[in-house]
Amino acid sequence: MIPAFDRFVAIDWSGAKGRRYAGVAVAECVAGDDPPTLVEPPTGWWSRQAVFEWLRAGLERGPALVGIDCAFSLPFAVARTYFPAEATAFDLWDLIEQATAGHPDFLGGPFAEHPAFAAGFWTGGRQPAWYTDPHRLTERVCRADGYGSPQSPYKLIGSKQVGRGALAGIRMLRALRATDPRVAVWPFEEPAPGRTVFAEIYPRLFLKRAGFGLRKIRAPEDVDAALAHLKSRPAKLPASVSDHDADALVSAAGLRWLAARPEVWSPAALDGTARRQEGWIFGVGDRANAS
Repeated sequence: MIPAFDRFVAIDWSGAKGRRYAGVAVAECVAGDDPPTLVEPPTGWWSRQAVFEWLRAGLERGPALVGIDCAFSLPFAVARTYFPAEATAFDLWDLIEQATAGHPDFLGGPFAEHPAFAAGFWTGGRQPAWYTDPHRLTERVCRADGYGSPQSPYKLIGSKQVGRGALAGIRMLRALRATDPRVAVWPFEEPAPGRTVFAEIYPRLFLKRAGFGLRKIRAPEDVDAALAHLKSRPAKLPASVSDHDADALVSAAGLRWLAARPEVWSPAALDGTARRQEGWIFGVGDRANAS
């Protein structure tokens, strides 16, 4: 049984090095069909620490489903070389924290620079002969479902690289989980009444389901068209928004739209490795129920 959520939060994320990031956006909506709204950062742009503080304070507001646009683990075809076979994603999280402790704002990149782990990451130049572009099962199923082609977290070059964001997100999630027992991270932990559940999202999935292809959307009428498909009333934005804001708005409504569907929480392809080690993108694997 899937518990009810009072709120739905979507976060467009960044693993960049710095103090604040134009690429971070937060949107939320409540149960029903009210349009999602952007959450304004406390000062200028969001920092990852500010997102953490906002999420931690939000635990007092009741159970929420929170989607973050970052991988919650690494492909264990490579990551399992760090551990015994029975290791879990949370063991990986601990290892990442040990390698990055002391770096501010949940910076995760130093893990990929650590001598013990750097060999798995493609960090610059032409593709090395040893690099195999490892992907998690959920990324392969996402591609097969027609939702796009998520990058491997081990590929740290190019404008679409996601690895640094994953490592930073993992650090923040680890801190949240250690802070409050009301936090559950899906699919590693089961949703339960009264818990705020964190799930990995891929904003392109919601845009594709809403009838948009690979193009980014920024126009208010496009945002409202996507929201309408996701059973949300229009946001009626006064002006164009960044693609990061649009991704967060549409993803918040998309989370609400999908959350009541049992098949989304238990897709057929979600195997034991995904549940224990690699994680899963929310909404992937139920292509037969995509509309």
